[in-house]
Amino acid sequence: MPNLSEGLRQLFPIDQLTSEVIVALLMFAVTAAMGLTVYYVFSRYFSRWAQKTKTNLDDEVLRSIRIMVVLLIITVGIYYALTSLSLISPYEAELAKIFSVVQILLVAFAITRVTNVLVDWYASRQVGQQSGKNNHLMFILKKAIQLVVYVMAFVVILYVFEIDLSGVVVGLGVGGIAIALAVQNTLSDVFSAFSIYFDHPFEIGDFVVIGEHSGTVTNIGVKSTRIKLLQGEELIISNKELTSTRIRNFRKLEKRRITFTLGVVYGTPSDKLRRIIEIVTQIINNIDVAELDRVHFAKFGDFSLIFEVVYYMKVPGYREYMDTQQKINFEIKDAFEKEGIEMAFPTQTLYLKTTSDTGSLFQQKE
Repeated sequence: MPNLSEGLRQLFPIDQLTSEVIVALLMFAVTAAMGLTVYYVFSRYFSRWAQKTKTNLDDEVLRSIRIMVVLLIITVGIYYALTSLSLISPYEAELAKIFSVVQILLVAFAITRVTNVLVDWYASRQVGQQSGKNNHLMFILKKAIQLVVYVMAFVVILYVFEIDLSGVVVGLGVGGIAIALAVQNTLSDVFSAFSIYFDHPFEIGDFVVIGEHSGTVTNIGVKSTRIKLLQGEELIISNKELTSTRIRNFRKLEKRRITFTLGVVYGTPSDKLRRIIEIVTQIINNIDVAELDRVHFAKFGDFSLIFEVVYYMKVPGYREYMDTQQKINFEIKDAFEKEGIEMAFPTQTLYLKTTSDTGSLFQQKE
């Protein structure tokens, strides 16, 4: 601002340094006023607009960046105020680099704050109903993002200082490969943990079946997941193994399909066989949590006439299913005893042929 400084010296009896200082202070005051104006606009108008939206994401983002925007504006004002001083002119190049570094760090800090807000918002949206769940995973994710952002900022700073980046890039690449090879198993588990967290194949509290193991998920860690088995012990399994195997999750089970069979003896009359269908249908229809699908005389077995029954449980709980099946079994047994219908059990008939005058004999063994 040499013209403004010259004008001040013509209007007032002051030396060049004093006029330059006055100009610098005026420039800083103008940029400070601009910063305060931006802060006021963000606080009064943008925040009001953000409050009208359905989510609080925009509120948090604005709250995170408004201070950074103000500081960035003030930093630019300080730079131009200092460069207006003639005594700073010999060091203008170094001053430009210093302020470039400050601006880069401010931008990097703003990016990390916004990404933290986005990660927290996503986590609360996905699993907000389970407070405190997997906070360590979100912490690691945020720290990883911050590390990437600040490494990129460091590279940009080296570029500003005109440092050859080829060696730095090679060093980062070789170092990254060496670290990845050294902790590849741990990294596999960590990435699998993030896959579990974001893909949601199961959550804490879900009842799952993994191979021959069945139990409830109690914790999803960075390296492993803990499952409380039905037998009472705790199963600790690596996240990498979990993401590469088949998992049966009963959390989204709305209706459970139940199939069971009944066997009656071959000597049962046809009218009794038809009566069995009526009995079973009536028993299941009288249970509120059960929905009958079908009852059929399915086939002729080796030692019994077999009926196949299919129904649905309207509630997912395994205990409710077992209680209902027990009730059905008792009522079928009581009804069969009342109707005189005999249930079958394994039998074998042996035919013995003799040459005596008594003729053919047969024996039945039960």
